[in-house]
Amino acid sequence: MSLYLVRHAHALSAEEDPARPLSQRGRKQVAALAAFLRGTEAFQTAEVWHSPLARSVETAQLLVAALELDARQLEVAGLEGDDDPAIVAEQLRNRTRPLAVIGHEPHLSALASLLVAGETEPARFILKKAAVLALEKTDGAWAVRWQVSPEILP
Repeated sequence: MSLYLVRHAHALSAEEDPARPLSQRGRKQVAALAAFLRGTEAFQTAEVWHSPLARSVETAQLLVAALELDARQLEVAGLEGDDDPAIVAEQLRNRTRPLAVIGHEPHLSALASLLVAGETEPARFILKKAAVLALEKTDGAWAVRWQVSPEILP
């Protein structure tokens, strides 16, 4: 099973807009990420989970549209920054179809660390805004396949 952990792109500050939607910079980050992923065909998912927060929802919508994915988008509880990653890890236990999870830090790094290393701390991964960490579960164990950070994208 493939799992893609995606941190939301850059958002407006709470002072600019309390809902914190994506900024123009964030929308450009998603476009650059999608262009890169489209060229590799390495991001294939049947479903996209996102948090209820505007920046996560928008990142999911823009990424799915730009990649022309036929993927169901679902708002899922437990994906906000301070949520317990064990909740999502349990939901992943019996999944077999590829999944993208679009969320927040420090939750995503803690989730990746829990899946790969068996504990949330210390965090073994850093996901910058608009970064993707691809994991794969084989024979019950999670391993890192690849990671893309925004600073390597044009």
